[in-house]
Amino acid sequence: MPRNAQGSGTIRQRPDGRWEARYTAGRDAGTGKQIQKSIYGATQKEVRQKLQQICTDIDNGIYTAPSKITVTGWLDIWLGEYIGNVKPFTVKAYQDRVNIHIKPNIGAIKLSMLNTPTIQSMYNNLKETLSPKTIRNIHGVLHKALEQAVKIGYLYKNPSDMCTLPRIVKKEIKPLDNDDIARFLETIEGHKYENLFIVDLFTGMRQGEILGLTWDCVDFVNGTVLIKQQLQKEKKRDGIYYLAPLKNNKSRKITPATLVLESLRKQYGEQIQNRMIAGNNWNQGDLPNLTFTNETGGHLSHVTVAKNFKRIVVSLGLHEARFHDLRHSYAVASLQAGDDIKTVQDNLGHHTAAFTLDVYGHVTDKMKKESAERMNKHIKNITG
Repeated sequence: MPRNAQGSGTIRQRPDGRWEARYTAGRDAGTGKQIQKSIYGATQKEVRQKLQQICTDIDNGIYTAPSKITVTGWLDIWLGEYIGNVKPFTVKAYQDRVNIHIKPNIGAIKLSMLNTPTIQSMYNNLKETLSPKTIRNIHGVLHKALEQAVKIGYLYKNPSDMCTLPRIVKKEIKPLDNDDIARFLETIEGHKYENLFIVDLFTGMRQGEILGLTWDCVDFVNGTVLIKQQLQKEKKRDGIYYLAPLKNNKSRKITPATLVLESLRKQYGEQIQNRMIAGNNWNQGDLPNLTFTNETGGHLSHVTVAKNFKRIVVSLGLHEARFHDLRHSYAVASLQAGDDIKTVQDNLGHHTAAFTLDVYGHVTDKMKKESAERMNKHIKNITG
């Protein structure tokens, strides 16, 4: 026979051995009847503690009724209704992290029963096959979804808040030094992407930004370039290319070196020549006015440009160099040339100067040391 716990009044032990506590969660707005809820636990103490917390929450007006929805059910709702106006690329990234990593591990759990240790266990298991950065990205998606569940009352608090995430060990950046740059410039003379490589090397544009640059953003009169979009490809088989907003949705106008403007003028002339040769075959499709195109006016793909760059740097013995290292090379050269960190941040399109310092702090540290050495020499010259 089930028996009531002594002195509790609302706690009893069930025939299956579990303990149950019943409480009133409020009144039904339609019928006016009391809403009765039950909570369960393995021991009387566990149930009493849960009941005390619920009663406290009800008294304080912060009680949230447990939802029967599962984590999978909520994630589907969140993806469909709550992620907001984000880029298609971001939507696909969210969907992949949810479907590939989160649902298979914790999707079957009731949302109201999801707790920090369960999420932490998932992250710990994922460390065996995924990088710390990937796990942090997964956490970012899950945290956003659970935060929305808190806002609409499905959860009282976000169980992912207290998880410990793996530390990301920053990869050492490897910009081209002055000798490498000189050899690179000599090697690309006459290459079909010479202008593109020069512009990227001396502006630090991201690959998508330079491939998405259009002629209306190049002002030869005032010597400026407006960076306002990037070329992206849908993350699916036979995905189309499209122009998307910048990474931080903030355009920037730069005033590049004379060599950059000269290369852009050269590119403009070469494009006109290609258009004349192509004749009726010239077709820019849905991406008109691009600055860098192939011989018939089509956009350039990220892979094609990266492969051409790789062949060049490998021939120079720079086997580990990537196209993105042109951006790093520009940043380091700017700092070494005396540009202040705020100017470098603006030119690179970083969200904050602190981020720029975080990425290139080792360069500024070296510059400070060299400055101290120059001051020591100056002091010695003064003091004899």
